Amino acid sequence: MNGTLYGLGVGPGDPELITLKAHRLLQGAEVIAYPAPDEGESLARTIAAPHISAGRIEIAIRVPMRSERDPAQEVYDAAAEEIAEHLAAGRDVAVLCEGDPFFYGSFMYLFGRLARDHRVEVVPGVSSLTACAAALGTPLAARDDQLVVIPASLHARQISLRLSDVDAAAIIKLGRHFAKVRDCLAASGLLGKARYIERASLETQRMLPLEEVDPAAVPYFSMILVHRRGQAWTV
Repeated sequence: MNGTLYGLGVGPGDPELITLKAHRLLQGAEVIAYPAPDEGESLARTIAAPHISAGRIEIAIRVPMRSERDPAQEVYDAAAEEIAEHLAAGRDVAVLCEGDPFFYGSFMYLFGRLARDHRVEVVPGVSSLTACAAALGTPLAARDDQLVVIPASLHARQISLRLSDVDAAAIIKLGRHFAKVRDCLAASGLLGKARYIERASLETQRMLPLEEVDPAAVPYFSMILVHRRGQAWTV
């Protein structure tokens, strides 16, 4: 009997935010796979480390952190092939996913390669979006509000256009794009209604007024939440 592939959302950083279901499936999987940078530790594995039992087979999927798509596709091709071999041998494979597997999660690329031929179960996780809102004490949206998620890598014109006709927005993956995003918020008259947070739920979490943020030191795992009314509960 073939094994099952589990895409486990492990949350944004705090190991206690892993769901009971993800924890149970993680304990039972013989093989654990996770995304990792070219060099260094995997954040997903670091989050789940307190819950990983000894003796598991581990697959580090080292994805190049570059904008070109081809190298990453080759990595996912190879990882899917290796995972498929374990599944065919009857081993369950748990793929650890930062946040939620289907919210900008890399697990979708494995899902697209393996779901047709193998049993796959996706376990949702606490996303960075909701973790940031909780830490900032900032509800995302209320009643008929329109909420949009904006990648900071978009061109400034596209960011400004999306901000022009929306009640609330989450601007994600800031990194080196922070200064551009700040300028777009200022041009849209939303700078005073925006809130910045980085590394939500981790010990290194920081929340700062936008004017105090050093653009040269903004990490990839950072976010700005903005609401046109200031707060969602405001009428």
